[in-house]
Amino acid sequence: MIRYFQALVSLLYPELCAGCKRSLYEHESLICTHCLYHLPITNFHLDPANAASKQLWGRVPLQAVSSYLYYVKGSTVQNILHHLKYFNKPEIGNMLGKRYGELLYCSTFRHVDLIVPVPLHPKKLKKRGYNQSEFFAKGLSESFKVPIETGNLIRHTRTESQTTKRRYERYENMKEIFEVLKPQTFQDKHILLVDDVLTTGATIEACAYKLLEIAGVRVSVVTLAYTK
Repeated sequence: MIRYFQALVSLLYPELCAGCKRSLYEHESLICTHCLYHLPITNFHLDPANAASKQLWGRVPLQAVSSYLYYVKGSTVQNILHHLKYFNKPEIGNMLGKRYGELLYCSTFRHVDLIVPVPLHPKKLKKRGYNQSEFFAKGLSESFKVPIETGNLIRHTRTESQTTKRRYERYENMKEIFEVLKPQTFQDKHILLVDDVLTTGATIEACAYKLLEIAGVRVSVVTLAYTK
């Protein structure tokens, strides 16, 4: 009876794929099989000198950098990210984090001590209800079996939107906005810093510099997407 009712609800109010917006089949969840199979995976984790890593060369000393998917405006990945961030679908981040964690498991990224998502400002967090980067980090944590730390690195200044800013403006906008509450928690740790999208790298740069002020800290970076 319950199964019949669920089927009726699905027929009347079908769940749509976050990527292509087509109706999902009963065995599918969040993203359809076709979209999952055709995700534009970067394979950056196989190349230490990848495009994401090169983007941050000379700006901040990092152990390794990788991104899961290529991001292009108007693409399936953009649709997925919009659902993750703005349509109350944080579980998409967890799902993709697990999948990417499986790819990264045998790479250098596996040998980290803590996973730290880039924090949102409390006001933005309250408005959205969740931090999308934290859910992506949770998925990675489940695959790696490495703990996630969400309350130590905080954002104490709300910045203006980064979307329309030039690179220098973004960097100036991000300076000195992050704080580590208990530096001793991160001391001598290899931290995997996690964010949703790598564009200019200003946010990652600001976070990494704050973490690297702590004695013995090493930082690697993983993002869900890389802007092509």
